[in-house]
Amino acid sequence: MFGIDGTVLLIVALVALAAGGLAYTVLFPTIETQNKAEKRFKRVRIAETDSGALKLARDRDNEAAKRRRSLQDSLKDLEEKQKKKTNYSAPPLKIALLQTGWKVTVAQFNIVSVMCGIACGLMSFMSGAPWFLTVGLVAVGGIGVPRWIVGFKRARRFKAFMAEFPNALDVMVRSIRSGLPINDALRLIASEAQEPLRGEFKRIVEAQQLGLTIPEACGRLHENIPLPETNFFAIVITIQAQAGGNLSEALANLSRVLRDRKKMKAKINALSMEAKASAAIIGSLPFIIITMVYLTTPGYIMPLFTDPRGHLILGASLVWMTIGVLVMRNMINFDI
Repeated sequence: MFGIDGTVLLIVALVALAAGGLAYTVLFPTIETQNKAEKRFKRVRIAETDSGALKLARDRDNEAAKRRRSLQDSLKDLEEKQKKKTNYSAPPLKIALLQTGWKVTVAQFNIVSVMCGIACGLMSFMSGAPWFLTVGLVAVGGIGVPRWIVGFKRARRFKAFMAEFPNALDVMVRSIRSGLPINDALRLIASEAQEPLRGEFKRIVEAQQLGLTIPEACGRLHENIPLPETNFFAIVITIQAQAGGNLSEALANLSRVLRDRKKMKAKINALSMEAKASAAIIGSLPFIIITMVYLTTPGYIMPLFTDPRGHLILGASLVWMTIGVLVMRNMINFDI
């Protein structure tokens, strides 16, 4: 019985093996074709994915190239506009008075200058000074002193502006990052900042209300405060408006640059302080010596003021001393 069952099992196994081999032989081409099709489908899918990634990378490169070209064109346009603008380092009197923050017209300034010149002339005439000295004092009192006061006020106002400008940029950066638009950030500075920053940003806001765009209104800031830092600010706003980008990051970088420039200026002033002290001592030494000699022996120094040859010597000395002071000033002043 066991032998019969073993023979039957063996026959069944052989039949199954033969049937499997026959089925494999018949179905092998179909299976091979399906495998090839699947492999080819996978290769096509990978190729399509690589092509899409390559196209996406190519589009990103093209977009970056267009952005760079747009930035370059914007910078060229801004440079051309800056070249065509007025030289604000020596502005006309009307613009200079506007930059001082005074509400003074040109006519009022001229009236005050004439009165100052007349007062200096009367004082010189009543003291018995020579006529040429009186004329010189009239010119200095009527032209030199008032314009020097305007220049001093402009420089002092610019310095006060730059002391608060980086802080204002930081406020704008935080406002923009918190979700406020740039218009509200400018209004915030115009209402909360200290003078002269508040007045200048009020002009920007008022210019927007009159119909100017934000880049045009910010460009006027450089006209009122002709400093490189305000020019940087106008360029950043203009480029962001034309080419797009992260404005808060750009303003944060500008604030950091301005603070670094301020540190560099302070370091240069510290290093050049010795030369400035030497220049001040050398420039004041002739006047101190003349005063000391006049107080001790007046008869020895008076021929310089009473004799025509003394006047000639004083005039030549004053000219050469002025040249020396200007040369020393150019040697110790650095532009950053």
